[in-house]
Amino acid sequence: MTGPIVIYVDADACPVKDETYRVAARHGLHVYVVANSFMNLPREPWIERVVVSDGFDAADDWIAERAARGAVVITADVPLASRCVKAGAEVLAPTGKPFSESGIGLALATRNLMQDLREAGAITGGPKPFSARDRSAYLGALDRTIMRLKRAGFG
Repeated sequence: MTGPIVIYVDADACPVKDETYRVAARHGLHVYVVANSFMNLPREPWIERVVVSDGFDAADDWIAERAARGAVVITADVPLASRCVKAGAEVLAPTGKPFSESGIGLALATRNLMQDLREAGAITGGPKPFSARDRSAYLGALDRTIMRLKRAGFG
């Protein structure tokens, strides 16, 4: 056994918190819900609210400092995903898309390009609306990720 599996949720604007709690309950995992402000959570001993300062990237920094092998990080924030992947954590977007060592460079480059285009005044549109298909894909991806970590000796 190499240590417990923990889940860190970048909670501001995360649309899959309830799904995360359901999967974590089934697997008996601890969930840290990290945000810049108070948010209501289910009253379960394995769900822990972490309210960080409202400083720039305070929630990201809190999560990145704890991300390691055996951790699962839920975020749509590409720079945070990059930091966590480099630390050895498993990282999932709320759509179920995994961030990986091989793909994080492209994801960062795309994010930076889109940000530069928006700053230059280009109309790039926003992300597509979150769908039931995204929610379903996320549930499956989180479950598969946890099972893979358990097979690797975490738990």
